[in-house]
Amino acid sequence: MTAQTVQQGDLVTVIGLEVHVQLETATKIFCGCPTEPADEPNVNVCPVCLGLPGSLPVLNEAAVEAAVKIGKAIDADIPEETRFHRKNYYYPDLPKNFQITQYDEPICQDGELEIAVEGERRTVTIERAHLEEDPGSLQHVGGNIDTAEYTLVNYNRAGIPLMEIVTAPDFRRPAEVRAFLAELEEVLEYLGVFDASRDGSLRVDANLSIIPGEEVDDDGEIGLEALEAANRTEVKNISSHKGAEKALAYEETRQKNAVRRGRAVEQETRHWDESRGITVSMRSKEEEKDYRYFREADLPPLRVSHWKGEIAIPELPTARRERFQEEYGLSDEAASKLTTTKQVADFYEDVASEFDPDLAAAWVADELLGELNYRDMAITDVADRLEEVTRLVELVATDEITAKNAKETVLRGMLDDGDDPDTIVDREDLGKTGEDEVQRAVLEAIEENPDAVADYEDGEGGAINFLVGQVMQKTGGSADPGDVNGLLRAELEG
Repeated sequence: MTAQTVQQGDLVTVIGLEVHVQLETATKIFCGCPTEPADEPNVNVCPVCLGLPGSLPVLNEAAVEAAVKIGKAIDADIPEETRFHRKNYYYPDLPKNFQITQYDEPICQDGELEIAVEGERRTVTIERAHLEEDPGSLQHVGGNIDTAEYTLVNYNRAGIPLMEIVTAPDFRRPAEVRAFLAELEEVLEYLGVFDASRDGSLRVDANLSIIPGEEVDDDGEIGLEALEAANRTEVKNISSHKGAEKALAYEETRQKNAVRRGRAVEQETRHWDESRGITVSMRSKEEEKDYRYFREADLPPLRVSHWKGEIAIPELPTARRERFQEEYGLSDEAASKLTTTKQVADFYEDVASEFDPDLAAAWVADELLGELNYRDMAITDVADRLEEVTRLVELVATDEITAKNAKETVLRGMLDDGDDPDTIVDREDLGKTGEDEVQRAVLEAIEENPDAVADYEDGEGGAINFLVGQVMQKTGGSADPGDVNGLLRAELEG
């Protein structure tokens, strides 16, 4: 186990994850139905994904290719032969009453993912990652899962290809889970096999146990016997990084309180009710034997281990962050911001190829992403306007407009009104004021504000800021504040 060393206390939290990731393919995993979201329920269906008698599955090659890419990204082993199995259980969103999945021969085994937790990097073991089909979705009408008047079933999602990524019980705090999910999502997005904007694209089941602190070694290791002896609670239906942290923080507190009060923690499956911020009991925890796994007779063994050497994957987030720091001299914070998505990183490199890397980083990481986040937008929302943003950076780099006007007027106008930067500059008359005009404004501000001049001469630092403001007002904000500050000091101290 590679879990982070923890402070030994009376109780220690142990968490393992099962992350279900929808793969971005045009059609479902075993049939030709489209995976694109539909406005109407139960329209993207066919006899195969509905499990009608006589229908036979045919494996989607694109889903297998995506699985191999994930395997390469997490440095997993891909065995010579892998198989599909039937996992048998009854649930309304599972039309066949079994799920085609992989059991003891998954396509990816023994991988790992490096994450950053509070500035320290550590490795999380990924025990397995396997292909399976997504069930349908349930809509609880008039309440939540335990209070609804009735429940509707939509099978449009049934059969969308899933990759289930199973970690070792390497997490000790809910915050670590959030960091892992964020890093995993970045990797999947870079691979081009995942779309985070799709509803239900990433869902998490988390297993949480509470173990006595004396069972933890000095290096944070926990023996297998202690793990098996602990009653494990599974928390299902978590759909976001933040939701995972909140759900597990609640469950951690609930279980620790129970143990400290002398009550047993039941081994059960619990539902995360995000609206109420609590977990609620769903059923007793199933064991492997309850699913009665057996081989899927309608699908032959899968032999794709050689694909790992043939399929290329892009530079991944961690490697790109490190390269940005080395190649462009960026700070760790700036490099992290600029590699959150592949689109952001690609755009930064396009801008940095034309302008100073620090200027490009400031405008992409701070100004553009900051304004997009404020509007609840992403870089993909302006993908067709990145040339306009580059033109805005050019206007600043060539001193045609001030950085202040570029941000507060031009960039915001571009995002809010859809205008291009040159149109906004011309309309608002934002071209930089000439040196002679700025000098005149400086002399006028000094002459018209003798009290502020006297305060400056008496050592009051704020007085210079007042005078800068007066000059900026006279020039309509088109002068560079740094230049104005320097001119004022030269006049006052000359």
